[in-house]
Amino acid sequence: MKLMVIMVPVTLVYFLLMLDTSIVSTAVPTITSEFDSLKDIGWYGGAYQLASSAFQPLSGKIYTYFSTKWSFLIFFFVFEVGSAVCGAAQSSAMFIIGRAIAGLGSSGLMNGSLTMVSGILPPHRQPLVMGINTGLGQIGIACGPLVGGAFTQYVSWRWCFYINLPIGAAVGLLLVLVRIPEATPKPPVRQILSTAIQSLDLQGFCLIAPAAIMFFLALQWGGNEYPWDSSTIIGLFVGAGVTFIVFLFWEHRKGDEAMMPFFMIRKRIIWSASGTMFFFMGVLLVAMYYLPIYFQSVKDDSAVMSGVHILPTIVSQVIFAMCSGVTIEALGYYLPWVLSGTALTAIGQGLLSMISPSTEVKDWVGYQIILGVGCGAAATSSYIAIQNLVPAAQIPIAMAILIFCQNLGGAVLLIVAQTVFSSSLRDQLTQLVPDADAALIIAAGARSVRQVVSGEQLAGVLQAYSVSVDRVMYLGVATSAAAFAFACGLGWKDIRVERGRKSRSSEAAMIV
Repeated sequence: MKLMVIMVPVTLVYFLLMLDTSIVSTAVPTITSEFDSLKDIGWYGGAYQLASSAFQPLSGKIYTYFSTKWSFLIFFFVFEVGSAVCGAAQSSAMFIIGRAIAGLGSSGLMNGSLTMVSGILPPHRQPLVMGINTGLGQIGIACGPLVGGAFTQYVSWRWCFYINLPIGAAVGLLLVLVRIPEATPKPPVRQILSTAIQSLDLQGFCLIAPAAIMFFLALQWGGNEYPWDSSTIIGLFVGAGVTFIVFLFWEHRKGDEAMMPFFMIRKRIIWSASGTMFFFMGVLLVAMYYLPIYFQSVKDDSAVMSGVHILPTIVSQVIFAMCSGVTIEALGYYLPWVLSGTALTAIGQGLLSMISPSTEVKDWVGYQIILGVGCGAAATSSYIAIQNLVPAAQIPIAMAILIFCQNLGGAVLLIVAQTVFSSSLRDQLTQLVPDADAALIIAAGARSVRQVVSGEQLAGVLQAYSVSVDRVMYLGVATSAAAFAFACGLGWKDIRVERGRKSRSSEAAMIV
């Protein structure tokens, strides 16, 4: 009963995170039409991922020194504030700020959830619970497009974010009332106040955050606001690179007290898992954001139907995420799942790159199922590897590094996808409908193209949208291949044997 009282709110938080990831996907076309902001699509997901990734390493330090429960609740409160700002947004800029605040809050939620699981469960039960928890949480992804579409079509897209508030209040109340054990003993309060703040490496955070912001601004503005060879874009890239180099020097100087300790990054299991999730998150988000664009613009789906039409990806992903956790628990090997999963995502994205205005239902359903099976198969392996192969005291920092890379990858690849999509759409409109006003069509947004063009011009515009989505899927193929390459470094390990070694080491340490 004690386990259930803790796991229920933890799973609900994961559900909200996954819901927040996908619920906006079917609302984005309507939001772009309301704010005339098709060029900002990348930032609607990228701002969330950017803020989350920038603060992620610091969250690992926070969980190392401060109470897991109260740290988690503070992060959750910030996430809820961001959701409220998104719901009340009056402009694209305000919406992006709200997404960034929500991302800042989310930076500590997944890490906190995984830290709690490590603290309340013995190692041999973690893969099974992780698989079930991830599968149930990812029902949020399955519900997201449908809930988002329903709210957008029948109420308002703003309720895609307001819905987090009442659920969040219930989750917060549950967490406040329960005692959550710590995975490792925390320093006394006086010692925390005197030494932990100094150990958080705030200087490192103040270096990595502006480096990331400059890099994403360069990707967002390049080819849209400014030419790629303009002094603004070159200056942003140079500034990001120099600041990141300074960050690396600082982290090296800090040594074991660094936000991202080098001795941990050198461990193969950590850099392999982090590299895998960097590219794997891009695979997930690229499909999640751009398939609804295809369905609502090219197929003229409503917001609800576009959510229904991406269910093949979501349902197959949820089922295989749960299956992989159960199977890894029973057989002990995670590598076959992550390798087969990333290979299947490459195939699925490759097939989706062939969709066109005339693609039949059976084809895009089958392509999505292949993609979803691959995503589900590979979803939990990196987390399970870290939790079972890294010493317990290092798990919060290791998870922070992993989730930092995961969120950074999602942000980078969403912005890159937006650059690919915007450039392609502009070029295709110029080629296919030279007499139309390309700027007007782009400003109208994906959901409103039929209000500004018709007849032969409409056919050309739909073809332009379809080709542009196809080119985004090429990016998904490349990221899947990169995830496969990094996954090979996870090693052929039987976690049942590794758990036995960790248990014996822990017993020996207790005796000493």
